Amino acid sequence: MTATLHKPSKETLAKAIFAVLAAFSVLAVFTIIGYLLYASIPAFQSVDFFKFIFGSVWSAKSGVFGIWRMIVGTFILTLCAVALGGTLAIFTAVWLVFYCPKKLKKIYTQIINLLAGIPSIVYGLFGYKFLMPLLVDIFHPTNAGFGLLACTLILSVMILPTITSITKNSLESVPMHYYEGALALGCSKNQAVWKVLFPAAKSGVISAVILGVGRAVGETMAVQMIVGNGTGYPWGAFVPFTTLTSNIVQNWGYAAPAEQSALIADGFILLLFVLALNLLLLAVKKPREGNKFFSRRLKEGNPNDIKSYRRTGSGQDILWIFSWIVAALVAFVLCFIVCFVFVKGIPNLSFDFLFGKSGNAYTTLAPAFVSTIMLIGLALLIALPLGVGAAIYLNEYAKRGNPFVKIVRLFVDTLAGIPSIIFGLFGMVFFVQALGFGYSIAAGGITLALIILPTIIRSTEQSLSEVPDSMREASYALGAGKLRTVFKVVLPQAISGIVTSVILSIGRIVNESAALIFTVGSASTFIPQGFSDSAASFSVLVWKFMSNGLQVNEAYATASVLLVFVIVLNLLVSLVEWFGRRKRS
Repeated sequence: MTATLHKPSKETLAKAIFAVLAAFSVLAVFTIIGYLLYASIPAFQSVDFFKFIFGSVWSAKSGVFGIWRMIVGTFILTLCAVALGGTLAIFTAVWLVFYCPKKLKKIYTQIINLLAGIPSIVYGLFGYKFLMPLLVDIFHPTNAGFGLLACTLILSVMILPTITSITKNSLESVPMHYYEGALALGCSKNQAVWKVLFPAAKSGVISAVILGVGRAVGETMAVQMIVGNGTGYPWGAFVPFTTLTSNIVQNWGYAAPAEQSALIADGFILLLFVLALNLLLLAVKKPREGNKFFSRRLKEGNPNDIKSYRRTGSGQDILWIFSWIVAALVAFVLCFIVCFVFVKGIPNLSFDFLFGKSGNAYTTLAPAFVSTIMLIGLALLIALPLGVGAAIYLNEYAKRGNPFVKIVRLFVDTLAGIPSIIFGLFGMVFFVQALGFGYSIAAGGITLALIILPTIIRSTEQSLSEVPDSMREASYALGAGKLRTVFKVVLPQAISGIVTSVILSIGRIVNESAALIFTVGSASTFIPQGFSDSAASFSVLVWKFMSNGLQVNEAYATASVLLVFVIVLNLLVSLVEWFGRRKRS
């Protein structure tokens, strides 16, 4: 008697496919870590591991490679930037949640989103051409303004939107009865905000700061342009030094195989730092009990508490005033950066520069338009099915408390936290070298797909979770299966979130520079004819124009085009979100 083989049902097969798509993020993280470690082994074999970590000399000529001064430079710069940018971000978030007039709230939220969307290469251009000369005029240093002060100011502005957004979400999630109870105990609004609501959001604020640290540690292009890449330690405001990321960009172009392996090892150590920060973030995100101190006072209703709050209100009033000052300063900084780039760039725009004939004797953005469209198309073609499929599994098929779901979400967060320079190194050693793609749009597009995948998964999953369960139940009641319900009912309702993820992904692709320098290259003379051709995106062109020192006006013009893209994409996101809210209501 022969056993009868049963084909798996469509539902079972679909669930398996979605689970595989969800597991791709886990595979991607392990592949990046494993292959970078593999590519770093020659460096660790030729140079003792501890000498590589604690050595302070980097000399390709002598074959001696030590990254201790890069580690110190990265640590001190990150500490200074987070201290300044984190403080400003927290005050900005508090102002936005508790003090911002309702009519200004949407506008100011757009300001924060726009700050987050400005490419790092534009921040670098602003720092190099405006901030550093300004610091030279004020402090008269012996160098051109390179060093810790300029880097701290620029990097603090760059990490401010990340910390502000997460802190804002944490403050908004504090139960409203905390505020009402504080007022019932005799607190003023300022006292309730700073002594009750802000402490209740402590874990969220700490998470925001840790994410800000991760952004600062991994920042590459802006830092590389203004850090100075000196051989010293950052013991002064104007002492050129080197970070882990700037060391890679500075030396890769002329590195021999031995130095390339050492630079990959540099990136691997940076990756370990980022992974450690992600583990720390995971520990901070563990559920915590509420504000026990306040809850106890709320229950007791001790009259002495009212008197103590009233006696100590002046400090909170000062914090209230300071939050208004910081909010105004942040808005001014954004407007100034945008205006500076537009004033310098728009006069240098022309039809020939934007769309003119390409060739060796011409400088035109036509190749950048074509290559950017090709990169966007390829990256979305790969990442969109992977991301939407993973989100469907996480929200529609996985059971609550499933360990596999926790693992997938952990690795999605890890993938989102990996710096773009690490993606660039991985793309170089894996796609460009190991798989033989060479510098090409194909190598860059696949690398970009890995970068934007977490954005698509998160946004799509969030949108799916907002679809009412009643719609699913109605579909099941009419006889539809799980798979049909997902595609005919749930996904159409979540389309606004998917479109938002696509727009955000396009913004990330347009803004990306570090990863593309290592995978696509910077050839900008001719329009690419296929995905095997090298090319230069807009962000890479800004870096290239600035690097040769002869095309500063072209750099400004290209940066202004980038800012136009950022503004348009932010408006599109707002429009799609408004349409989604209107559709749900």
